[in-house]
This record gives sequence, C-alpha cells and structure tokens, in this order.
Amino acid sequence: MIPKPAQYLLRCDDLCPTASRPRWQRFLSLIEEFKIQPILAVVPDNRDPDLRLSPPDPEFWERTREMESAGATIALHGYRHLAQSRGSSLVPLHGMTEFAGVAGETQRLWIHAGLAILRGHGLNPRIWVAPRHGFDLHTLRALREEGIDVLSDGFARVPFHRGGLTWIPQQLWEPVEKPHGLWTICVHPNTAKDSSVDRLREFLRDHAAQFTSVERVLTEMRATRLSPAERVYEALTLGRVQARAMRKRLLGRLRKTRAA
Repeated sequence: MIPKPAQYLLRCDDLCPTASRPRWQRFLSLIEEFKIQPILAVVPDNRDPDLRLSPPDPEFWERTREMESAGATIALHGYRHLAQSRGSSLVPLHGMTEFAGVAGETQRLWIHAGLAILRGHGLNPRIWVAPRHGFDLHTLRALREEGIDVLSDGFARVPFHRGGLTWIPQQLWEPVEKPHGLWTICVHPNTAKDSSVDRLREFLRDHAAQFTSVERVLTEMRATRLSPAERVYEALTLGRVQARAMRKRLLGRLRKTRAA
C-alpha cells in the first residue's frame, strides 16, 4: 500500500496577553492567508518575564476566541511558565521545567487553575503542551483527572497512546518536507527571526493543502500503541534532538567564555 502524503500541524507556543504583538502578527497573517488551523499554546497566568514583551493586549482573548471558532485548537501551555523544577521529564530535553518533578497534587492544582482561567475567557482548551517539554507521570494523571486526554509532544511519526493519553507528536521547529507521516512544526512567535517566518511562508505556498487540524487528526488517524519499529525511530530521533540541544548549549557557553 502506498503511504499517504505527509500531513502537517502548526503549533504556536508561549501565547499570552503580554506576548510581542508585532511578532505574533507575522504569524497571524500567515495563518489567515493560508487558512491554517493551528494549535495555540496559551499560558494561562504568565509570570515569566521573558514573555512580558508588550503591554497587555486588550484584544488578545477575543482574538484567540475568534481563532478557536475558525478551527484552531487551544492548548493549556503550563500554568505560569516558570521553569523552577529539576525533575526528570518523560521527554528529557531540558534540565529545568515547570511541571516535571513537582508533587502530583500541586500539578493537579496548577492544571485545574490554568484550565479555569482559559475557560473563564471563553476558551475550550482541549490538549496539553508542556513548557520546555517538561512533564511526568504525575502530570499525565492530573491531566486525565481534569478531563484532558490529548497532548502535543513526542517524536514518533503517528499519533499514539501512552500513559492513558493520546500523543500527537511534535518533532519539528522549522518546516521540513517529509514523504509521509504526521509532523507538528512548533514555532515561538516571540523569538522567531524574520528569516524563519519567510521560510514558513514559502513552505505554506507549496504545502498548505497538507496542513491539517487536531480535530481532523483525532477523527481520521487512529491512535494505537507504537509498533516496535516506530519506538526505535522515536528513540533515535530523541537522541539526535538531545545531541543538537547539547551542542547548542556548549556553543553558547563557549561564546560567553570568549566574550568574557
């Protein structure tokens, strides 16, 4: 059987009322132009100073509601976006995270409070996106107890079940043409360079018809446990991503040392 062409999801992280409005507008224009139905990862109660880039946008919540009505999926992006725990994550990419390693009851309180904030603004958060990929088994349990059964993370090429949740994989941070499978491209509008926005625009010009939505993925793609071959692929891909992250950290330290 000939595999179906690749499908793509666009995920936009670190959204909140104090995110950079001009930088976010670059992606809003693309989403509108190409009629993309993205994942919008919204921080409910931002306390991260790195995400305080503009005065609070009085139109943020209304615009986000409008995007959800147009087909976007709202994701709970942590609680306050503060990385203060050294716990071991199920997707081990960062040493410090917000949720991994925190007591289970505290995690559930944070998730409950975060969902209440988003719902209080008229949104319907359906999936989980962990800041810095930081979450553990306590997080999964808390999400299930709070009625969230889908998350965006992992390095497989298909949706899969693990820990009582459906995982929609997120493997890319820039557009890359793939022959088949499901690929989530994660962008950070607050820090993306203009060149990255331009690359995404060019990619959308060629592949917009292959972009899907969370709703369609959950309806059209049957999530199961990963096959042995897919688990091997997942492990190898995670290893490559970890190696790139390590090289990036080492280069950053080297630049600081030379600058000193």
